[in-house]
Amino acid sequence: MIAFILLNFINLAAAQGSGQGNVCLGQKTCGSCIAAGAMCGWCRQEGFDHDNHDRCDLLEELGKHGCDDAFTVRPDHSVEYVKNLEVQNAEHGEDAVQIAPQEVTIQLRPNKPYVLDVMFRLAENYPVDLYYVMDLSYSMGDDKDKLAELGDALAQSMSEITKNVRLGFGSFVDKKAMPYVSIVPQMLISPCTGCVAPYGFHNQLPLTDDTSQFRTRVDAAPISGNLDAPEGGFDAIMQAVSCHNDIGWRDVSRKLLIFSTDADFHYAGDGKLGGVVDPNDGECHMDGQGYYSESLSQDYPSVSQLSHKIADKKVNVIFAVTGNQVPIYEMLSEYIEGSVVGELANDSRNIVELVRDNYDKISSTVELKTNEAEGVNVIFRSRCTGENITETAKCDGLGIGHNITFEVSIEVTECPADKSQWSNSFEIYPVGLTEKLVVNYELMCECECEDSLVEERNSPHCNGTGTYECGACTCNDDRYGKYCECDGSNLENDDYDAACKKTNTSAVCDGKGKCVCGICDCNPITPGDPTRRYSGKFCDCNNYACDRHNKMLCGGPTNGKCVCGTCVCNPGFNGTACECPTSEEGCRASNGLICNGKGDCECGRCNCDIDSDYRGPTCEDCPTCPGRCEQNKACVQCTAFQSGPYDSDYCLANCSHVVVRDQISDKGGKKMCRFQDDDGCMFYFVYEYKSDHVEAQRTKECPQPVNVLAIVLGVIAGIVLVGLLLLLIWKLLTTIQDRRELAKFEKERQMAKWDTGENPIYKQATSTFQNPTYAGKQ
Repeated sequence: MIAFILLNFINLAAAQGSGQGNVCLGQKTCGSCIAAGAMCGWCRQEGFDHDNHDRCDLLEELGKHGCDDAFTVRPDHSVEYVKNLEVQNAEHGEDAVQIAPQEVTIQLRPNKPYVLDVMFRLAENYPVDLYYVMDLSYSMGDDKDKLAELGDALAQSMSEITKNVRLGFGSFVDKKAMPYVSIVPQMLISPCTGCVAPYGFHNQLPLTDDTSQFRTRVDAAPISGNLDAPEGGFDAIMQAVSCHNDIGWRDVSRKLLIFSTDADFHYAGDGKLGGVVDPNDGECHMDGQGYYSESLSQDYPSVSQLSHKIADKKVNVIFAVTGNQVPIYEMLSEYIEGSVVGELANDSRNIVELVRDNYDKISSTVELKTNEAEGVNVIFRSRCTGENITETAKCDGLGIGHNITFEVSIEVTECPADKSQWSNSFEIYPVGLTEKLVVNYELMCECECEDSLVEERNSPHCNGTGTYECGACTCNDDRYGKYCECDGSNLENDDYDAACKKTNTSAVCDGKGKCVCGICDCNPITPGDPTRRYSGKFCDCNNYACDRHNKMLCGGPTNGKCVCGTCVCNPGFNGTACECPTSEEGCRASNGLICNGKGDCECGRCNCDIDSDYRGPTCEDCPTCPGRCEQNKACVQCTAFQSGPYDSDYCLANCSHVVVRDQISDKGGKKMCRFQDDDGCMFYFVYEYKSDHVEAQRTKECPQPVNVLAIVLGVIAGIVLVGLLLLLIWKLLTTIQDRRELAKFEKERQMAKWDTGENPIYKQATSTFQNPTYAGKQ
């Protein structure tokens, strides 16, 4: 890696030559020269500058101009391993070591990255301190009982992770003042049936390896009560983290704080409602009985205070909260380093699984961070558990004994004005662990030949008015020039001004500086900031006025540098802001062609031909073409499902690039393919654009078989039900009609009036007949 960086600098130097793009030119001292860049060197050879050659120049240019290699000052990095214990498990009474080395001292040259290898390994039986902080307000009564019941199971579960585990227990309610709790005298004594007086925080059980006490103390802990919904959890967390000795945290251990509640939290400023106006000081305040003694004297902590204290004490917090509180604690977790959120059942019955799962999540992840690294650019790179090295400080999926190596690039871009800052240090630490790597660095901002023991004051080389060091003169305050030959009183001399003009009509030093003994002394670009100045022989260069990419000048130091208003790109980049990689590897298709022969590679990306059907990052996707999906279909069938046109022998010989997995994803530049197999089921696989690698999903998606019997029985049942329904409707209509007819008949019968004298068919019981034959005769 170091050789690669050095090669880049040498190539950059060759590309720049000795013109205005050369950042080495114009450096007046050996210290400023070696700090200008890794490609710069200083010639301390006597008389080298007699032909107006700059003593500070590219190493190649110094040799061309006759500087003997023995007189070339070009210091390089060096490292001393102060403490470098090998990583080891916690065995035979020795502490575990998970990060190596532990302390280094680096002689660091500015503007040249130094790459340090840092190893991390998850140790077996690493000490674990688990402190359980529980909300014991009235609503958490059933949770406390369940936790006491599961206390032994929790201890047993943690002992399966490590043999070196300690458990502790603390509880909290809220501040003992209105409006947090009722101040009615009787309620202050017992706010609810069977409850004790409210309190801020109580350390019920300091961390102990006698895990049997955990269940006893939890079971004995009484419930209390408060008024408002939020609780005083922040007070409890601050005391549990700050009170190192009272809680019993060990110096070398993974510290876990389980925070269990069903409510949200009070934070800084809420204390004013109860008349508590003094801010929280973030210190330990615990009396002899384990109670938080400043609950009514100090406000609740702020989120920022908690975040800094937890990070400083290297504590991992697991927020075990009920479902309705998960969203708010997830937002809180984003601001607290090394914390996670787990959903707690209403009665805490899943606490053992929750602690175990979240511990696994925390312990299987390593993330490196820096502390007090101001002014230092630190970049982390690692392969993690894959094959390709990437820029990352975080690796997931670690197991016991798994070694991870991080390449840590350390670079300082300028020498501080305060010489006391030339020697400094910073820390690299894994989140949530007390182990760390201390990096001491000493900046090479001054050459050895500038040391007071070897310098020559009032030297004849400097006309007796300057100090001769590193082959050059450093003049006294009232003298100027290469050999201190210039008197400060002659600064307005026209002869000197002429040497500071590009042409006869140009302004002196381009109007951006003053001519000092024939040499331009350039002004600061921004008044009050002497570190950013115009540069160049005539102050005509501005090294801070270049195009930006990703909000950085010339894409940042990895892409290029701003030289005289123009970006000078490092090898491998071009463009006005050095935003474009020159390599076409990012455009190379799996068949080796650039953009699959279907487009042009511009700025490291493929622009596919408009009249072509091919699309995608390497112009290999063609929705209307058979493509690689069709090419790999048969191999996937025979490898994953023993189906398709290929027999087993052919499959074994030609389909080794297919890997079968339980789950597949098209993320990371992969293409998803979908086909129907011989049995009518759908199968899936993905391929990578830049390789022949294919991943097939082990399971298919098959349609559910048709249940013919159920359909037949359903149809019959439906017909019967419809028939019964129709009969019921017919019977109902018939009944209604009959009742209507009967009602009509009854009505007419009641309205009828029968009279026998008027009945036309009525006959008397007797009849009278006359015989005409015997009419008138006796």
